[in-house]
Amino acid sequence: MTTRKSSLPQLRMMRELIKAAPGWYLANVFLWTSIWVLPVIPALITQRYFDELGTVGFNPATLIAALLGYGAARLALMFTAMWNDVNFMFRISSTLRRNMLERIFDLPGAQSVEEASGEIISRFREDVEHVEEATSMTVDLVGTLLFGIIAASVLTSIDAQMTLLVFAPLLFMVVVAERAGTHIRRYRNAAREATERITGALGEMYGAVQSIKVAGVEKPMIEHFEKLNDERRKMMVRDKVLTATLESVFWNTLSIGTGLILILASDNLGQPGGLTIGEFALFVFFLDYVTDAGWFIGAFIARFKQAGVSFERMFALLHSDDPYLLVQKRELHLTGDMPEFATPIHDARLDLLEVEGMGFRYPGTRNGIENIDMKLERGSFTVVTGKIGAGKTTLLRSILGLVDVDAGTVRWNGEVVDEPDNFFVPPRSAYTPQVPKLFSMTLRENLRLGRNESDEELQAAIRSAALDRDVEHMPDGLETLVGPLGMRLSGGQVQRTAAARMFVRGPELLVFDDLSSALDVDTEKTLWERLFAEHAESTALVVSHRRPALQRADQIIVLDGGRVVAVGKLDELLETSSEFRDLWETEAEGNGNGDRAKTTDPLPATE
Repeated sequence: MTTRKSSLPQLRMMRELIKAAPGWYLANVFLWTSIWVLPVIPALITQRYFDELGTVGFNPATLIAALLGYGAARLALMFTAMWNDVNFMFRISSTLRRNMLERIFDLPGAQSVEEASGEIISRFREDVEHVEEATSMTVDLVGTLLFGIIAASVLTSIDAQMTLLVFAPLLFMVVVAERAGTHIRRYRNAAREATERITGALGEMYGAVQSIKVAGVEKPMIEHFEKLNDERRKMMVRDKVLTATLESVFWNTLSIGTGLILILASDNLGQPGGLTIGEFALFVFFLDYVTDAGWFIGAFIARFKQAGVSFERMFALLHSDDPYLLVQKRELHLTGDMPEFATPIHDARLDLLEVEGMGFRYPGTRNGIENIDMKLERGSFTVVTGKIGAGKTTLLRSILGLVDVDAGTVRWNGEVVDEPDNFFVPPRSAYTPQVPKLFSMTLRENLRLGRNESDEELQAAIRSAALDRDVEHMPDGLETLVGPLGMRLSGGQVQRTAAARMFVRGPELLVFDDLSSALDVDTEKTLWERLFAEHAESTALVVSHRRPALQRADQIIVLDGGRVVAVGKLDELLETSSEFRDLWETEAEGNGNGDRAKTTDPLPATE
């Protein structure tokens, strides 16, 4: 992870974050400042009681009544303050999470998230909580400073030397906390990264249980997990020890200072020109609150440093140069009905899709595509083929806006598509990648994904995807749970479920990336036959090297090294393109000269 100590304006970011709930923050400042300052009232009451002990109208009953009234009022104030603080923290944490999630969705789909799932979860959870806590503590800092000013004024009027002793530990703790800031940042960062490695490893192992068992590597994986746990334990212990050491220094410093103050006060108590009993009681009363204030200031400095680390980690997730994307104010829709975020698409008909001069290179590599031109007419079936690494997947991603292309234009019915990532969505288009993703839900929920299609529409889409027989043999039909990432289904069932999810949305442009790679020949033929019969008006753009798809293609585009080396129909390319002939012969060899296909062809590597 790249740290950004010098570039992140932490204080300003916290101010911008507070703007997400300014009313709640101001109420927090008022309530918690009042809680910090209110102890001045019983302190002054206590001083007067001891200085005027025995006078008429100020007896113990009066003192007890006054303190009970004060206590009840303070409890009510604290309850209100805690309720307000919870609401404030929820709003700022929701703002952070919303901004991170929205930014991830705004980025090109194939480039948006580079971090492992464990890292992302840690940033959405622990890092948000650290920033939330530090931001909330700023209201206590205001109250602490105001209380310190008032207490210092009152005590200085009595004895300046003793007042200096009261507040000297505070200054010492501020210096210690500031000096420890570099270590706090380093240890907290190391602890967070160790936690990310643990959660990431857990996610990967849960998602690859079958591979681990087949390879017989359960023991090495457990040993690897234990090693990661040991590293995390060391980092967490180091972080906790530093925090505990600082807190110990703070409390012991205050205890020593308190003892010195009491010794000094006892020497001149009752002496001419010395402290009165009431003034001594006032000092003793303030000591406890000054001690709390001192501990809090030290803790706040430590939390502030830790929040800086969390800001850096969350900002790194945005892949942006603008840190204020993380803290900008957003509507959270906490009350009332949720608005419709998607703009309805009324005219989605595709007559002609044109791609001109498309080019993209993956950063830091020479892999990608260059100067691609192609046209797709309504109802046509176009197959993109080529060797592994030729740029087939990259071409699909570039057209759909899943990567930020370096050059090229896409036109839909002659109109330039300025934002392809937002444009190529249902019902204009739908996309199934090489390795589709399913969710730990029922088959029905995976097909709908929040939409309200009828069972008839779902069944039609299932039939189009040649999944109907599979569903008939599933134990609960559409209510069958597919398991995490669809692990209870075969590779071919996962691919056809993703295809059915496309069909149910009725898109004009169907984009498949090697859809049939895990299908046997008969199932693949059935799928393409139903596609042509039931979706004849749809335009299809397909990446495939399989013969059934190539034989049905209206247009075949052959890629090599990221460039188009041949375009045409099957018979034409077999005569004119040596590159295509090699691909055709290789496919024949892989499928037993076309008589029998493997039922589970391995998924090709993502380009």
